[in-house]
Amino acid sequence: MQRIILHIDFDSFFASVEQQDNLLLRNRPIGVTATNGRTCIIAASREAKRLGIKSPSRTSEAKQICSSIIFVPAHFVHYWEISRKFVALCANFSPTVEVFSLDEVFMDVTYTAPLFGGVYPLITEFKKRLREEVGECITASVGVASNKILAKLASGMRKPDGVMTITKENLWNVYKEMKLTAICGIGGRIESRLQQMGIYTLHHLQKAPLSALIAEFGNVEGHFLWNVGQGEDDRQVIPHELKPDVKSVGRQYCLPQNEYDSRKVLQNLYELCEEVTLKLRRLDKKARSIGFYLGGEKVYSGKYTFDHYINTGSDLFNGCLYLLNRHCEETTIVADEAIPIRCRTEQGIAPYGHKTAAIAWLRNDGNYIRHVSVWMSHLEDNANIPSSIFPIDQKQQKVIKVIDRLNDKYGDHTIRNAFLLYADRLTTVPNGYTVNRYELRVDQKV
Repeated sequence: MQRIILHIDFDSFFASVEQQDNLLLRNRPIGVTATNGRTCIIAASREAKRLGIKSPSRTSEAKQICSSIIFVPAHFVHYWEISRKFVALCANFSPTVEVFSLDEVFMDVTYTAPLFGGVYPLITEFKKRLREEVGECITASVGVASNKILAKLASGMRKPDGVMTITKENLWNVYKEMKLTAICGIGGRIESRLQQMGIYTLHHLQKAPLSALIAEFGNVEGHFLWNVGQGEDDRQVIPHELKPDVKSVGRQYCLPQNEYDSRKVLQNLYELCEEVTLKLRRLDKKARSIGFYLGGEKVYSGKYTFDHYINTGSDLFNGCLYLLNRHCEETTIVADEAIPIRCRTEQGIAPYGHKTAAIAWLRNDGNYIRHVSVWMSHLEDNANIPSSIFPIDQKQQKVIKVIDRLNDKYGDHTIRNAFLLYADRLTTVPNGYTVNRYELRVDQKV
């Protein structure tokens, strides 16, 4: 039996939620902005998009296009609540629902579509209940195909509030004018390399020989691209109740303005380190590889793989600081050089992070920073990692567990590092990443 996979994607999700909540915003061009004062539109309403306002874009640019556009601060927690209603609604149409992001899901209706009289009556009933239970302003576009890649491609072709089906019979017509980057998993870099091979559209990719793709991209990526060209994808829809196989965790943040205060930059970096490692601990994992990025007038970045696993914000932050200092010294870390994240003393664990040195480097450079990001990869389940024999490490893990419980009970940032004592608190907001999808399942049990 051929599979029937749906990709359901909200239309202008953030903006539609705001219009649903406020009658005065309906049928008007609005731009949703972050709550930290940034001059960037993170979501535009359908009315704004029709005028040519895209997201992301600057508020000043949007004003030039439409002087009457209304800017509304984002309410991420509310979006999360709507997303949970959305997922709960989907469960009435299939037991196999995969949460792909905050505003989109995959749904396998192979065995449930006949119960509704077919896939299109099922979609009609779903849209009806979406209007009734979530809101009339909140619509969704649906892609129908035999696999996930084509279903996601299809959902973007009939926006807003449309339905599009891709089959083997119409695949050629769909592909012949479609850009390479229309496929989830093909970004700008891969597109550039494909164009160097004379491949400019999905139709060109459809004709590309497997051997040429493997020669350029390697076995795994080459086979992925060839399968895309043939419209094939055997990945299963993974129910959101299952704990995901997470490969990495990360967090990025755009500062409200160009920041010249190096201490504030590092405080934001530390906040992100704490949030990323909290995600890691909620997954009951540790990581070996770390990386960071500070972007602005000048870029500072670094990455490294340890010979041991870490899961605390302080260890991650100290590793980033060490990499930052090495970057500023314009030296490289050779493969066999170990980063001294911590040293054990009679008083406890002392960091080798060198905050003072890093602050001095950034201040002396005199460059502003606007973007901060940090990530961890090479993850492993705690159950597969031998426990440390050092009492200090064991004590640290116990303390971290207590801190996590207190923050869960009394709110984020209730207990925080002294370095962050007078720092602004970043709002921990839900997003569409895998870890947050797992947290959706956890939250529903509370």
